[in-house]
Amino acid sequence: MSAKLQRIEVEPGVQLAVSDSGGDKPVLLTSNSLAADLSMWDELADGLGDRFRLVRYDTRGHGGSDIGSSAVTIERLGRDVIAIMDALGIKQATFCGLSLGGLTGMWLGVHHGDRFERLVFANTAANFPPAKMWQDRAAQVRSGGMQPLVQPTLERWFTAPFRQSHPERVAAVGASITATPAVGYAACCEVLAQTDLLPQLGKIDRPVLVISGAHDASTPPARGEEIATAIRGAKMTTLEAAHVSAIEAADAFTEEIKAFASR
Repeated sequence: MSAKLQRIEVEPGVQLAVSDSGGDKPVLLTSNSLAADLSMWDELADGLGDRFRLVRYDTRGHGGSDIGSSAVTIERLGRDVIAIMDALGIKQATFCGLSLGGLTGMWLGVHHGDRFERLVFANTAANFPPAKMWQDRAAQVRSGGMQPLVQPTLERWFTAPFRQSHPERVAAVGASITATPAVGYAACCEVLAQTDLLPQLGKIDRPVLVISGAHDASTPPARGEEIATAIRGAKMTTLEAAHVSAIEAADAFTEEIKAFASR
């Protein structure tokens, strides 16, 4: 699926990399995990390009997106999404975020629910304790760069059978992790350290689908159930995958979104 790649200013002097497939179909807007970029949605784009106008972006401080000088908070990440939608003239979209992207989607559902028809929260949680783990990881990348994190991250993100059967795709994801700017990764680690949206989830009044991975040690299905329980009417499904189910269980992930959008 062809798409236009552009840079959109979300605040003075700060531009984010955005891919927009264009057209007049319903909009599906995706938000990547920590240490990833918009390429993590390639399988979803292939599977849903005939149904949606797919808008993907690199989270602030990731991929081709600037970090800026202002403090990075969950509010800042959420406002980036609204700025992208405004710049593209998008009044409403279906939102799909994974891990950090899912947390961003929860903030949007609480504070800007009217801008979204539906919300998909994948492999995520409403909070990510302990804070010290994220603070330590931020300090680690600031001093030693991203390379030491690549292999442990891939082992968390994908099951061993998937890593063995899809070496080229896993290597491409590893390259994205390596290329993530340390300053952007560290700043978003601190967002995970300090954010707790669980007390606010009851304010979300949009249709919500929660997707978990059966083998996800980072955000196991119990964390997904926590979200689904807190949001009236939310649905939950568990796929045969570890943390990045949009890649490892791409076909099932795509079918879940198709069904959800058709309800």
